[in-house]
Amino acid sequence: MEQLLNPSPEIKSAGGEIAGAFDDFMRSFEAFKSENDARLDQIERRSADVLSEQKVDRINSALTEQKRVLDELVLRGRRPSLGGVKHFPTGAELEHRSAFDSYVRNGESSGLKRLEGKALAVSTNSGADGGYLVPEETEREIGRRLANISPIRAIAGYRQVSSNVYRKPFLISGAATGWVGETTARNTPTTSPTLAELAFPTVELYAMPAATQTLLDDSAVNIDEWIAAEVDTVFAEQEGTAFVSGDGTNKPKGFLAYDTIAESSWEWNKLGFVISGADGEFPETNPSDPLVDLVYSLKAGYRQNGTFVMNRRTQGEIRKLKDENGHYLWTPPAQAGAPATLMGFPIAEAEDMPNMAEDSFSIAFGDFRRGYLVIDRQGVRVLRDPYSSKPYVLFYVTKRVGGGVQDFDAIKLLKFSAA
Repeated sequence: MEQLLNPSPEIKSAGGEIAGAFDDFMRSFEAFKSENDARLDQIERRSADVLSEQKVDRINSALTEQKRVLDELVLRGRRPSLGGVKHFPTGAELEHRSAFDSYVRNGESSGLKRLEGKALAVSTNSGADGGYLVPEETEREIGRRLANISPIRAIAGYRQVSSNVYRKPFLISGAATGWVGETTARNTPTTSPTLAELAFPTVELYAMPAATQTLLDDSAVNIDEWIAAEVDTVFAEQEGTAFVSGDGTNKPKGFLAYDTIAESSWEWNKLGFVISGADGEFPETNPSDPLVDLVYSLKAGYRQNGTFVMNRRTQGEIRKLKDENGHYLWTPPAQAGAPATLMGFPIAEAEDMPNMAEDSFSIAFGDFRRGYLVIDRQGVRVLRDPYSSKPYVLFYVTKRVGGGVQDFDAIKLLKFSAA
């Protein structure tokens, strides 16, 4: 409590840095609006100035870069230390942590072998060939870090399982229903619901950080925290690509890898799309209309929890757009760490989304919590390798991850096409 009431100088410094970056970002946005208003006014008067266009683009690019820096500062501040007290560890947890520390620092594996033997671990859950399970606290920390920096994981549904495949029945069409009087005969038989079984296999994701023996011998280094910090970014980058465009072969299946169909002809097992009305761009007349069409292609039950997904470059183009009343569609975050919004809905920045181009699906909108499912198999494993890259010690860290669309009506796409 005392630490919360009296933050350290480092925390105060980080907070000041974030506040300063946010203020700079907001000042840049005001400058951008002023210049973009002038540009749009010139277009309306058919006297567009090339220099004005270039100035708007420069400020827009600077604004995008400032937002990236701000996001990184906020993310750095969100990463909690494993040293903080979260709960009182049990005797078994302390034993596991001590055995794991001895294995990572010195290669002493007898303690972990005994623990996993007591747990009756078999197959891929046992033996040095597959590595050893990290302590539960370390696994939780890796999961927290991934949720902060993996954009799709942060907005998607989530399940943790103990098997290699998660199978889920999904109700495509329900039983027949209707109104009937209290004493009226029920002559119409009730039809059976239509169910589809969705299978989400988990596949191995790995990272291989390296350490010097000097670092491992340093008792002041928190080994659990070091491992979590070394693998979070590389895990998140691999996940981010797979959740968006992965083909499902030895990786999760991304939502853009599924078959697509025009929303007017939507059917189960495909993602519906609406078109922008221009190849690779927004139409010159009423450019906001495709975004309105995209939002209202989603049913109300999904729309209330909707999130836009796009990369920074696409977001930079949208930042220039206004609605018919002259209001900007894109709104900056209300505070550092909050998402920007588009038409009142939050924007998730996924750099693996394609840039705007002819026939590209560069913008997605939907209730991703219901639409896309991320699966983690329990257990993160570490295999120590002091031989392959002397004098460094390599750590082969693996976790099993899966993902795929679970509700095809909950996600819609904007296709940048004239027809």
